[in-house]
Amino acid sequence: MPGAGAPRGQGQPPAGMGTVGRPWVLLFIYVLTTLELTCLFMQFSIIPYLSRMLGLDSVTFGYLQTTFGVFQLLGGPVFGRIQCPAIIAFLLNLLGAILSFTCIPVSTKRASAQGQADPPGKPKASVFDLKAITRLLLQPGVLPVFLIKVISGFPSGLFTVMFSIICMEFFRLESAQAGYLLSFFGLLLMITQGVVIGQLNKHFSEGTLLQASVLVFCMVGLAMASMSSVLHFCVLMPGFIFSLCTLNVVTDSILTKAVSTSDTGTMLGLCASVQPLTRTVGPTLGGLLYRSFGVPVFGHVQFAVNFLVLLVLWRQPLPQKRNRVQ
Repeated sequence: MPGAGAPRGQGQPPAGMGTVGRPWVLLFIYVLTTLELTCLFMQFSIIPYLSRMLGLDSVTFGYLQTTFGVFQLLGGPVFGRIQCPAIIAFLLNLLGAILSFTCIPVSTKRASAQGQADPPGKPKASVFDLKAITRLLLQPGVLPVFLIKVISGFPSGLFTVMFSIICMEFFRLESAQAGYLLSFFGLLLMITQGVVIGQLNKHFSEGTLLQASVLVFCMVGLAMASMSSVLHFCVLMPGFIFSLCTLNVVTDSILTKAVSTSDTGTMLGLCASVQPLTRTVGPTLGGLLYRSFGVPVFGHVQFAVNFLVLLVLWRQPLPQKRNRVQ
């Protein structure tokens, strides 16, 4: 491995800290992410149609999704009976686990002046140490950004957890057609996260990008309220994906850089818990809203919530320091 035998200079992080000079680490991370998302979308694409075959309506399907979110939030995976997709998902996730243990360094965060230094002899926090989590959230600038991440992303989470039902009942798509739409969805995710956000970050600060993501969320919400066809949704999808990706990437970057190296894992865990939290309360609420008001309600909720968040950001903007998204 290049540079493995090089002496460590004073003030440099130990081997395994940072990814500079080792691009294969980022490559493996992209591979793992691709495998995980592939398996996830495979499951999402078949569960609604299986639910329809079993006679479940949209509200009952919401209860099913809520149950999934509860177990995901608690960290306990729920395995059903083996279907061909489940076997493939198991094998690919097993491959991902092997790559994680053998190829990914224990820590990839480089020590920097932006993060807080670890105090000498600081004990490691327990996984279930609520005091440590509270301490992180109460650090300067952390709680407002975390709340923006949760509140601004919740309406889009409502829509995404009900997206499969909307494909069947509103767009009238067959399972294969829904799969093509999800593939387009994944392609936009890849381009936005891999190219667009990185280029924008060279010219704009994280605070500006966060405001832009919330503003685009508002515009997409207004347009979604009058959405009438799958073609209309495909036109809106690039803006939807841009806002979703930018919100997640920028807030994760701000939050992880605000804490010390030893707290990075805890903060990443908090960030990752937002999606399971949405999947816990979102499906039941989304199912009730969908049955009572139809698809336009998701656009109205997205516009209203993000408009309020945008007002808060304009009144109390984040520091406009140009920090590179990690």
